[in-house]
Amino acid sequence: MLHLRWLGILFIIAGTNGLYDSSSDVVQLTPSNFEKFVTNSEEVWIVEFFAPWCGHCKNLVPEYKKAARALKGIVKVGAVDADQYKDLGQKYGVTGFPTIKIFTGSKHTPYQGQRTADAFVDAALKAAKDKAYENLGKKAGGSSSDKSDVITLTDSNFKEMVLDSEDMWLVEFYAPWCGHCKNLEPHWAKAATELKGKVKLGALDATVHQMMASRYQVQGYPTIKLFPSGKKSSDSVEDYNGGRTSSDIVSWSLEKLAENVPPPDVLQIVDAEVMKGCSEKPLCVVSILPHILDCNAACRNDYISILKRLGDKYKSKMWGWVWSEAGAQSSLEESLEMGGFGYPAMAVVNAKKLKFSTLRGSFSETGINEFLRDLSFGRGQTAPVRGAEMPSISKIDAWDGKDGELPPEEDIDLSDVDLDKDEL
Repeated sequence: MLHLRWLGILFIIAGTNGLYDSSSDVVQLTPSNFEKFVTNSEEVWIVEFFAPWCGHCKNLVPEYKKAARALKGIVKVGAVDADQYKDLGQKYGVTGFPTIKIFTGSKHTPYQGQRTADAFVDAALKAAKDKAYENLGKKAGGSSSDKSDVITLTDSNFKEMVLDSEDMWLVEFYAPWCGHCKNLEPHWAKAATELKGKVKLGALDATVHQMMASRYQVQGYPTIKLFPSGKKSSDSVEDYNGGRTSSDIVSWSLEKLAENVPPPDVLQIVDAEVMKGCSEKPLCVVSILPHILDCNAACRNDYISILKRLGDKYKSKMWGWVWSEAGAQSSLEESLEMGGFGYPAMAVVNAKKLKFSTLRGSFSETGINEFLRDLSFGRGQTAPVRGAEMPSISKIDAWDGKDGELPPEEDIDLSDVDLDKDEL
């Protein structure tokens, strides 16, 4: 009888050690299976860290089981007795019960929603959706129609996208539950669009991608860091200290861009690739210089020097700068209606909108500066590119930097030609 009494007590004790039995759809997780089931898997998990004696944990059981049944075959739902497996709880920052986290492989984020089955299902499905879009290389939670110019960054793509690039980056480290981050979001998106082609704006969920957040000592949200153009190092990263409106972000970024960006190259249009590179810029400044027989090497270099100085002055605009010799790219001249006023000539083209504006003043440093200044303020007349497409470009030899030479005169032998005296 005594034996049966002790056996009953043991069953009671055993029954109180966990809140979820094997018949539940909630998977019981332990240190021995957590890595295999959760962090090394490709599945999305919602995991509760509980203590059997915790009243809130006990109250949660019915809703958590209900969510597990609803999510069966879609998202995994698990539970860890963090009172028994204290080390596992400490590993994931568990300081109170219940603590609920959403795992996508080794990445995890705290659950901040209501403790209802509906809320658990919504959060789990959002995490699954975000993972699917991330696998597609799109912004988490976005859609095919999402036109945001903010680039989604992760631990896995940060090095390639930011650190190994020559571009200037402004990166926001945020948390999905952060109110200030949510307020910043529309301003961040608007600034990204206005700075497109000049400065890249990215966003990294620091609660999920903790490796990069830790590397750059992110301790609050949002934290914004500047990664300058060119080669990047840990010493070159700067904290953003501007305002939080789109205009503040744009102004601050352009000031930094002017400090860091190198002056653009002024390239001769020798093939389609040169023109394509220029056309990908916000604006492409096209100059047609006189033929080398009409303007020698010193004369041409003077014009190119003017273009280089102005390119340096307007470098923060990230425009492209190219030139060609008169007549070398006739299709380009026709499309941009150049040459009608003689040479040198200039046109500035927006290849995406297929519109251009022609320099009507003097081809001098002052004249070109006034022309470009008006364009930068949105003034000046524009016209559509002829043919409604960018013209074909001929492949030619690059200028050798020397003066031009007249073709040798051909000697004509007239000894075998009979001419009447009247014709002489």
